[in-house]
Amino acid sequence: MAKYRLVLLRHGEGAWNKENRFCSWVDQKLSSDGIKEAQNCGKHLKALGFEFDLVFTSVLSRSIQTAWLVLEEMGQEWVPIKSSWRLNERHYGALIGLNRAEMALNHGEEQVKIWRRSYDVTPPPITESHPYYEEIYNDRRYKCCDVSQDNLPKAESLKDVLDRLLPYWNEKIVPELRSGKMILISAHGNSTRALLKHVEGISDEDIINLTLPTGVPVLLELDENLHPLGPHQFLGNQEAIQAAIKKVEDQGKVKPVEK
Repeated sequence: MAKYRLVLLRHGEGAWNKENRFCSWVDQKLSSDGIKEAQNCGKHLKALGFEFDLVFTSVLSRSIQTAWLVLEEMGQEWVPIKSSWRLNERHYGALIGLNRAEMALNHGEEQVKIWRRSYDVTPPPITESHPYYEEIYNDRRYKCCDVSQDNLPKAESLKDVLDRLLPYWNEKIVPELRSGKMILISAHGNSTRALLKHVEGISDEDIINLTLPTGVPVLLELDENLHPLGPHQFLGNQEAIQAAIKKVEDQGKVKPVEK
């Protein structure tokens, strides 16, 4: 019998997910499909009988918007939401805004997979000449973080994401979990992967093979020591989920030439 249950969620499809671009810290709303994904996620969680007491999100709109839509579908709009930059997507540095398939064509699919999925490889850092530098670092949401703007990352590996996420997990989320609250974390592909790596003890080598589709809830059942009682579970139609995982994996491959 699980002592604690926790639901993790990668936000619904964003506008740049649809365009197959590295979105990272650029603030994007959900696409029309992403809105439907979040709504369907809420419907499914409601049908399964989930009742949340608290929701954690990043400070990026697609994460927050997903949480709103899920709670609305569940009739749980009143549930408190707490947001932190520490749950943000991985900072992809100089890669932000670039098309993954074009990157695969120019640099090779294996290199793109390493940039996207490996544990300790950091992409080239963003510089002030980058077209989205000012948009990110002049954003008011980063003026009220628990670190100075000078100390915000300019590029991150997955290890860096875990390092900045762990204090928030240990100090803010775990105490709420231990108090008996049912928690939803509406975050991003890489912040969720980092958290799963930590909780499930996934190796540095194996984490490269963990892919999370958008809008699909992930259930973790934990014992009194917050150790998993089994592997994480994707909730929903398993055939559709596997197709969605393949779609995400294919984003980093060279696009076939249309005949």
